[in-house]
Amino acid sequence: MTLRALLLVATALFATGIYGLVTRRQAVALLLSIEVMANAANLVFVAFARFGGAPGHPLVLFALAITVAEVAVGLALVLLLYRRHGDTLLELASEAKG
Repeated sequence: MTLRALLLVATALFATGIYGLVTRRQAVALLLSIEVMANAANLVFVAFARFGGAPGHPLVLFALAITVAEVAVGLALVLLLYRRHGDTLLELASEAKG
């Protein structure tokens, strides 16, 4: 694959993640959309490391570690929302304020 093809795939992944963030109301679907966007960014890092000579691999490992921590905290919040309201709709999370 060429650099151009990899960047097009990363752009498509990122656009899919943005679409998921805008259209979904379930908390788990939003977390998955954020994951798709993070993977698109990782693909860009690896593509530039492969074709541009930039040190992208350490950045990808660091980004993956941050993403794993984000998912752990996000899923804990989703479980708390489900235990409290019986559903994972984000409208229910706004009722939990205060």
